[in-house]
Amino acid sequence: MTLAVAALAVSNASAQDKNLSTLQRMGNTATNMNIPVVPQEGKNADAIRANLKKVKLPDGFKIDLYAVVPDARYMAVAPSTNMLFVGTRKTTVWAVTNRNNGDAATEVKAFAPSIKFSNPNGVCFTKDGFLVVAESNRIMHFPAAEYFYEGPDVAVDMVVPEGKLIPVEEQSFNHTGRVCKVDKDGKIFVTMGQPYNVQPKDKVELYEQLGIGGVLRFNGLDGSGRTVYSKGMRNPAGISIGPKGDIWATDNQVDGLGDDIPPGELNKLTKAGEHFGFPYYNGRFKVAGSAAAPDLKDMKEPAGAIYPQVEFPAHQAQLGLTHYTGKAFPAKYQGGLFVASHGSWNRSTPSGYLINYVPIKADGTAGPSEVFADGFLDKTTGRALARPVDVANLPDGSILVSDDYAGALYRISYVGN
Repeated sequence: MTLAVAALAVSNASAQDKNLSTLQRMGNTATNMNIPVVPQEGKNADAIRANLKKVKLPDGFKIDLYAVVPDARYMAVAPSTNMLFVGTRKTTVWAVTNRNNGDAATEVKAFAPSIKFSNPNGVCFTKDGFLVVAESNRIMHFPAAEYFYEGPDVAVDMVVPEGKLIPVEEQSFNHTGRVCKVDKDGKIFVTMGQPYNVQPKDKVELYEQLGIGGVLRFNGLDGSGRTVYSKGMRNPAGISIGPKGDIWATDNQVDGLGDDIPPGELNKLTKAGEHFGFPYYNGRFKVAGSAAAPDLKDMKEPAGAIYPQVEFPAHQAQLGLTHYTGKAFPAKYQGGLFVASHGSWNRSTPSGYLINYVPIKADGTAGPSEVFADGFLDKTTGRALARPVDVANLPDGSILVSDDYAGALYRISYVGN
């Protein structure tokens, strides 16, 4: 990078920081009103559609390309219009619009390009239409995002200002893709991965106090009432709140202990203050004192540690999940959980790259997991065709799956036998 280019980058960043304060007082910025759109047809889209022919689904289901969305991560379906917002681990939040109410999006463009985003991985909606965007160390909200998205200037305010979600000295590039959900009472839940494979001994107590390696809860859009709702997690990478208020979260496991241990986790969160065992346990595997955490050999088992409802095969990296709230799928899927597996990066034989289905039984516990969508990994070459990140409900009863590898959203619908 030349000095001139570096100076321009600093200048642009400074302008975008200034833009944020301008937008908070409902002012106008000088950002170009013409926001480029992402091409939805062409060679790339055709190649993605060809890859989808290899995906295996239960009888009666089909999968189609819904939208080309670069680096697509977590999704928030808008409550009032036929659109959704998609986070990334980079600097863009995407606005995805379906203007003709068809079976695919018609337009994809950057949301609020006048703002400098930093790892806006998590997006979620309040029931009254406020879009919440969770970054590594900041949480913002956007009133009426689905109406302001047409231009670069949007109404915005802070839930948690920059540098106040975690201490700046604890910031990291690792495991800091936050995910958020809002319950029916307006409380905001945010997942907080801890940045190490296993945190060192001198960080265990600190992280439990801060909620790093757990789930935080805020009273609402003003950011008040910060509570460490859950602790004892390594990297909670997805969260879903069901229609009955039940809260479920995935948790990724420790690396470096072999192909088949420890398991991935699906946990049920029932009340504030619960401890899910990490770093003493990962699933039912004892991490403390293992090769991944020798300095924790004298650690005491956390009192009342809660084991997972479901243990997934090791290193499949379960990320986003959602309760299926539609009526279009067969009855066995209604009310259960769809869970996206991003796929392994460190197994001798790749594993994952799929969607699981987990039923929720009448007593509120999880039934056995089953593979719902497979084939995102080419078994012949061992290469990924897609890496599922998140699952979301569409109003018509179909579901969307995001993929940050091919940069796309896929629509899975039920057409009958």
